This record gives sequence, C-alpha cells and structure tokens, in this order.
Amino acid sequence: MKTTFKAVALATAASFGTLAPAQAQDLTPINLSYQPALYWALPFYLATEFGWWAEVGLDPSFTTFPAGAPQIAAAQANDWDVGGTGSVPAVLGAARFGLQTIGLTNDESAGNALMATNDAIEGFRADPDSIRGERILLTTNSTVDFATQSCLEQWGLSQSDVEYINLGQAQVITGIIAGEARLAGVWAPNTYTLQERADSDYLCSGADAGAIVPGALVVRPGFAEEHPDRVARVLATFLRGVVWAKENPEEARRHLVDFYSDGGVEISDAAINAEFDLRPTFPLEEQVALMDRASGDSQVDQWLTAIGDFMTSVGTTDATPVAGDYINPSFMQMVMDDPDLRAFANNE
Repeated sequence: MKTTFKAVALATAASFGTLAPAQAQDLTPINLSYQPALYWALPFYLATEFGWWAEVGLDPSFTTFPAGAPQIAAAQANDWDVGGTGSVPAVLGAARFGLQTIGLTNDESAGNALMATNDAIEGFRADPDSIRGERILLTTNSTVDFATQSCLEQWGLSQSDVEYINLGQAQVITGIIAGEARLAGVWAPNTYTLQERADSDYLCSGADAGAIVPGALVVRPGFAEEHPDRVARVLATFLRGVVWAKENPEEARRHLVDFYSDGGVEISDAAINAEFDLRPTFPLEEQVALMDRASGDSQVDQWLTAIGDFMTSVGTTDATPVAGDYINPSFMQMVMDDPDLRAFANNE
C-alpha cells in the first residue's frame, strides 16, 4: 500500500558535487519499497524525519508490504524502483526477472528463528527428532523459511518430516497464541512478541544453524539501467541512516519505537535493545568490502548463492541464479568514488 512518513519541512541546502539542491521544484520523484516495522528499514524513516532525501534531490513515495513475495511481484510490475527486502525474496526476484541486489540492509541471521512454546521446548531441545510430525506455522518463501529448514537439517530432518502451515507473520502469532501449533517460524520483532505474549522462546535461529541471512537492498533492472545516479543517491541516504544510528544509539532507539508504532507494532525496551544488539548493519566501507570480488566470489555472492541453492532444493526456483548476474556492486562503488556522496553516506 502507498504510505508516507511524517511531513518534513524542506530546507534549502547548498548544492555540491552530485547532490541536488533541496528546493521542492528540483526534487526528483522516486518510488521506494520496504516492509514496515522492521529494524533494517529504520534508515528510510530517519531520512524522512531529518530531511535527507531533499539534500540528495529526491522526493520519495513509499510502498510497503507485509512480506517479500508480494513485494517482489510488485517490483516486476514496476510499482516501485529501489527498496529493501529479505534475501530469499531478493534471490527470487533475481531468478524471475533479474532484480539486482546492490547492498545489504543488515545481518538478520539471529533474527529469523524457529520458536517453540515453553511447554514443549525442553522436549524438543532434548530430542529434536520429536519435532517429526509437528505443525510449523511460518511464512514460506521467506528468510525464516530458509532459517527453519537449516535448523531442521542440522537435526537430520527435512520439510517433509513436518507439516508446514503457510501464514502471514501476524497470523502465525495469532495461531500460536490460540494453541494451533507448538512451533513457529518468525522474524524479529515477531520473535519478541512470541516471547512476551505467547509463552514461547527461541528453539533455533539461522545463526544457530550456520545459515547467514542478510537483508538486501535491491533495484529493478530497468530503473538501474536508466537512472544509476538516483540509485546511488538512495544508497548514500540509506547508509547515512546506518551511520547516524550507530553514532546516536539512544536517540536511534527512540526513533525505532516511533517507527514501529507508525507501523502498528508496540515493542518493549528489551526488544528494542535486542534489535540493535542482534542485527549488525554495515556502513559504506564494509558494504564495499563485502561485495568485493578481487579475490573471487565476494562474501555477498557466497551468502546469496547458499540461499539460492536452498530455494532450488525446495523447488521454489528451477536453478540457482549466478551471483555475478544479479549482485551488482557498482552502485555502492559509485557512492565510494564520489567524494560528496561518500561524505554524505558517512554522515560527515
């Protein structure tokens, strides 16, 4: 659905380098996409709160989705240009229509988890094979699907050994509270909701199973080809939010509460702290390093290829997309190579 953040006043800023003036008549429209009330999307919110979009000459509209699959379908229909999503939908988009991955939102390996109700969790921990035949409520074709199947695999189980019930994340929470199952696959902040309101806890996260689950910054291939400068400006603005949050942790926590509240999610102080503690984010230099292919496949190539292999193994895709065909480090490098964009991205 279409949404806007709080209105911000446009302030006149100096026009320098590749950055555009901040007068309203000079701003370039762009359609951005994300999933609301998720930690990694906070930089989009901060950029609007602080008027950073105008400083790079952009006037964004926002389209939000409850999960990655419908978000990717909308991108294929050209409903949005640049956005953030999970790594599973990013690979799905690459396989289906060449969606390009241009950076990372965060490492959410610890934030995608298979959770169990507390009345059953010790039994599952003592004998993971007892999970065989259990119902698991989760969102399929998602990062938590990847994490859950990685957990099952480490216990010698597979999806065919359990009963998958495909639900949206809100429905998963409702189902666990209603006693419809004892196992749920959820991503943060839904993990904290189950802990606090559904008498449940972590049984196994992606991190526990050695499944790296990065979030992806993505762009439609046509838009990437036609407007590379706009893509670079979006990246610089997002990265500024990453750096600002690291430099201002307490204020960033207050903004995250407001951001979640705008998305209809109320979250405890403990859960807010867990979001920042468990989900690493990457400023510009780290992004460039993670996408560097100087010595062969980059770290991002390896992570997303592993996810692509998983998706092929379960029949979601016919073949694993070749990393070099859709993981595109050039836009991040554009930000690094432009002195003004680099300074902007680094909040200097």
